[in-house]
Parts: sequence; C-alpha cells; structure tokens
Amino acid sequence: MKKLGILLIMLVISQHMQAQRYMTQNGVISFFSSTPVEDIEAVNNQVSAVLNAENGEIAAVLLMKAFSFEKALMQEHFNEKFVESEKYPKSTFKGRLENFSEIQLKKGDEEEVVIKGSLTIHGVTKDIEVKGELFNDNGIIDLQFAFQVQVADYNIEIPGPVKEKIAKTIDIDAHFKMNKM
Repeated sequence: MKKLGILLIMLVISQHMQAQRYMTQNGVISFFSSTPVEDIEAVNNQVSAVLNAENGEIAAVLLMKAFSFEKALMQEHFNEKFVESEKYPKSTFKGRLENFSEIQLKKGDEEEVVIKGSLTIHGVTKDIEVKGELFNDNGIIDLQFAFQVQVADYNIEIPGPVKEKIAKTIDIDAHFKMNKM
C-alpha cells in the first residue's frame, strides 16, 4: 500500500511538472536585411521552442536550411556561402524570461518581458538581451520579440561581390505560439 501511495504521488508530481511547460514546433523566425541595393527577407516556420512556466527558462532551436527566400538563388547562397548550413546546421537560443516571477498571466493579459540568454549562430555563441511581449490567449502562450544581430559578431563573411547587397546588421523577428505540453 505504501508503494502504491508513493507511485501515485510521483505520478501526480510528474503530471504537474509536465503541465508547467509550453512548446511549439512551428514557431516563426524571420530576418530582414536592407541596403540601398537590395532587400533580403527570409522566414523559418519550423522553429521548436519550449518555455518552462515555473521558472521562465526558454530554449529554441531551428534548422538553418528551413529558411525560405523569395528567390531560390538567395537561399542557395545563404546556405552554402554565408551560414554554411552543412557545417553549422542549426541555430539555438537558451535563456530565461528575466522578470517572469513577476508575471501573473491571466486570460488576455499582455506582459512586457525581458529575455536574456545565449544565441548561437554559425558556431558562435553570444549573450543577448531583448524585450518582448508575452500574451496568454486562452491557454496558448504567445511570445513575440525582435532584435538585431551584427553579421560580423557571428563570423559570417560576406564575399566582396555581394557586400553591398547585404546589411551589416540584420533585423530578426520571432513569434512563438506555445501550447501546454
């Protein structure tokens, strides 16, 4: 009987812990590069992200090859020459919603959050801090944020012939609609 009680307690605890996580496998990250010569935009809607609702920890991963471009040649150059997707197939983020303990999400409430963590692109990891919005939409956690990255910070080299077509600073937008696990 004692073993059954312990088993039931462990089952309840594990279900409780699991209920405190939200995730998506179809988050969206897009980027935009604007120069006087050309604008370049790409979207990746296969981003996986997990949010631990107990402590605000968040992690996300995306495959670089999943970015889609308007022009196939841009996508080919992006993967082969710039981010070297064969050598560096994914980008990751691992961090925390800094003011998460202060957030008391109620249905329909939107909260401004600060997200701090480590972003890895092209094999280089840098600490970042961004502001975003967190919204509870009928039990679906909607997290949106935008930030910029310097191409040089991630050792991405732009060949001479296209240097004028690609901005040194890239705008990145992220949007994750996460369901309870």
